Amino acid sequence: MIQSDTLRKTINFILFQAGWFACVLFPGLAAVGFVLLLLGFHLAFISQHRLAELQFIGAGVVLGGVLDGIWFQTGILDDGTGGVELTPVWLVGIWAIFMTTLSHSLSWISSRAWLPFVCAPVAGPFAYWSASQLGAVELPDPTMSLLALAVGWLIVFPALLYLRQYLYPELTR
Repeated sequence: MIQSDTLRKTINFILFQAGWFACVLFPGLAAVGFVLLLLGFHLAFISQHRLAELQFIGAGVVLGGVLDGIWFQTGILDDGTGGVELTPVWLVGIWAIFMTTLSHSLSWISSRAWLPFVCAPVAGPFAYWSASQLGAVELPDPTMSLLALAVGWLIVFPALLYLRQYLYPELTR
């Protein structure tokens, strides 16, 4: 395990970026396989509480996957085929690698109670918009899609931080 907190956070940030770009540029099982390798590295060398963090990642993947599934079902997001039944696997991969950041490279966002409510409705939709610009997903009605994504992230992001704080307090240290 890497001892330096700064180095762990830096590597966590790099792993997240690599996973996000892999999933967005090459959406499919290969990208998810790459994310699984990144998660394995994260758990082996970054995480200080492996079991708790793995459970937290799992909870976030379920919550995020359901949220994205709702967005696809309601037309907020589209994969270009118009027939998504479930959340695309590459988005599930992004949720998994994103969840690692909440206890590491994005842990600073919990330092002020108001910060998640300001950052989430901007950063969350921006990530989806960025993915749409790279061709991974479509925003059928960009204004409505971004507004819905902002509201969703305004709810989900603080909920994930609350979940981490109260069910996995060892991840907040």
